[in-house]
Amino acid sequence: MALKWTDSRDIAIELTEAHPHIDPRTVNFVDLRDWVLALDGFDDDPHHSGEKILEAIQMAWIEETD
Repeated sequence: MALKWTDSRDIAIELTEAHPHIDPRTVNFVDLRDWVLALDGFDDDPHHSGEKILEAIQMAWIEETD
């Protein structure tokens, strides 16, 4: 299954596995966007990421690590 920008929970799980030593609270949106684009299962338009989408992904990632 390909990941899309709207799959914030699934993306958060993948980011937790890909970056286990990173505190998601410290990640800026530029890095977050780049890391999402680099995920193996990610397949969506890179231009469709906005602040609200990245915020949702970051919040889901924080929940995954808590």
